[in-house]
Amino acid sequence: MFEPRTIIEPFRIKSVEPIRQTTREQRTEALRRAHYNLFQLRASDVLIDLLTDSGTGAMSSRQWAGMMMGDESYAGSDSWFRFRDAVHGITGLEHVIPTHQGRAAERILFGAVCNPGDIVPNNTHFDTTRANVEARGATALDIPIAEGREPATHHPFKGNMDLMALERVLADNPGRVPVVMMTVTNNSGGGQPVSLENLRGASAICRRHGVPIFLDACRFAENSWFIREREAGHASESPREIARAMFAEVDGATMSAKKDGMANIGGFLALNDSDLARRCRDNLILTEGFPTYGGLAGYDLEAIAVGLEEALDEDYLRYRVRSVAYLAERLAAAGIPMVTPPGGHALYIDAAAMLPHIAATSYPAWALSCALYVEGGIRSVEIGTVMFGQQPDGTERAAAMELVRLAFPRRVYTQSHVDYLAEVLLYVNDRKDRIGGYRIVNQPPALRHFSAELEPIGGDPATS
Repeated sequence: MFEPRTIIEPFRIKSVEPIRQTTREQRTEALRRAHYNLFQLRASDVLIDLLTDSGTGAMSSRQWAGMMMGDESYAGSDSWFRFRDAVHGITGLEHVIPTHQGRAAERILFGAVCNPGDIVPNNTHFDTTRANVEARGATALDIPIAEGREPATHHPFKGNMDLMALERVLADNPGRVPVVMMTVTNNSGGGQPVSLENLRGASAICRRHGVPIFLDACRFAENSWFIREREAGHASESPREIARAMFAEVDGATMSAKKDGMANIGGFLALNDSDLARRCRDNLILTEGFPTYGGLAGYDLEAIAVGLEEALDEDYLRYRVRSVAYLAERLAAAGIPMVTPPGGHALYIDAAAMLPHIAATSYPAWALSCALYVEGGIRSVEIGTVMFGQQPDGTERAAAMELVRLAFPRRVYTQSHVDYLAEVLLYVNDRKDRIGGYRIVNQPPALRHFSAELEPIGGDPATS
């Protein structure tokens, strides 16, 4: 029987968008105008945009058709009920609160449960999660397993939480831990999955200490796929069945539906505690809107309701994960250091290992991301000291890892785009010794990576 080696895109392209070709000189000037911050570039100056997979995917014909059914009634629209039923059907969580995106769900949750001096453990907080915890005067504590901080170490579930550390935190800080978070997949840790065994272990510890546990469920479908492929006893289960098993272990979830909701905007907070849900809805009304639309149009609710189901499709997940693994194999053959094994939504280059001549305080991952843009028009994102080095008291310390994330929008790029990306990375790797560091010349007090202004410490911002 014929067994194809190539996993093709499980869709046909129905509409196309032109990509503007630029020269190296044009990109160098564009980067200078953006103060050497890729977030500040015009999208039209980018050839392949891998800044984020959040809200950047291509929606399906079923999603577009659903949007035409959007009920824009202010309260109690039919679209709200379809959205609620889709979220409840996958998560099993009782109360569903729509929000305009994930960080709004985080703000509402932490606003309801966190006080100054509290501690919120997580396998690894992402940037907005950390910022929303710290905005309440609480401490965002990362406790991944040791392998999760070692890019080259192979472990099937490097996103796991250190359960012994969690036990110590809860035992040593009674009354100071309002909630425990588990991020799936672990984005800041290299897009690495969390095993169901680890999630169940964390849940059991939280139950013993009377502390609720929540999922940051942005990429729950990808995490479900990794459990099926890598964790014993789940190979015959569907991604949906595994997802239900994950949500059964938690008291609630925040989610940006711009990831595994397959939509361009939207999110939700879902939970079982009725009193907490009431307080969260009261908070939502202040800034997001009525609890049955939460800052979203009816057509957005429809798109998410369909997208949540499509994200669990086995053919889609197989193609999604394989696309990232394909690029990883090409880069590994050239000796480019990265987080291994590759994640589901992104590939993470280990800039500290690739550019050992640049100190963490000169931002090697930022420097590499700028070089990839100048040389090939690739927009990526730094996950390193610029993103995580700024402390609440205004001081700076080196991040645990210096990574460049190449995040793939869903259903947007084809294998030829990935092949081009590999060529750019190989070219930059051959000239990596010429890349110099950066310094910050202007920055905001929080989430500085979005709008900070930088400058190269010397010479050309790329490789020559």
